Amino acid sequence: QLQLVESGGGLVQPGGSLRLSCAASGFTLEEYAIIWFRQGPGKEREGVSCITRAGFTLDADSVTGRFAISRDNAKNVVYLQMDNLKPEDTAVYYCAATQFQVAWACTLAPDDYKHWGQGTQVTVSS
Repeated sequence: QLQLVESGGGLVQPGGSLRLSCAASGFTLEEYAIIWFRQGPGKEREGVSCITRAGFTLDADSVTGRFAISRDNAKNVVYLQMDNLKPEDTAVYYCAATQFQVAWACTLAPDDYKHWGQGTQVTVSS
């Protein structure tokens, strides 16, 4: 059974950092494109970062220069390093996985991904 479990969320002050983890069981993350997306209170889902099977990454304009997605193949985990956090980053963060036909593909559209985790809450507040 394919399963994704997010962790690492919490309460942080503006300007602080968090690292989210997305651990997979039942499949190998290296064989999938992975997205981190979020949904804040009263907001629509927003794709944040994605990583392709080939290791290419794509970030939303709202997080470029502050967030970074990476993958540890040995641990079968994908991370989202979040620096210089802002109150508007407050949201539930999810990871999701899917297999695109080409190794260099990923998108920032959550609905393009087949397997979703349950999410982890990130709150940025003083």
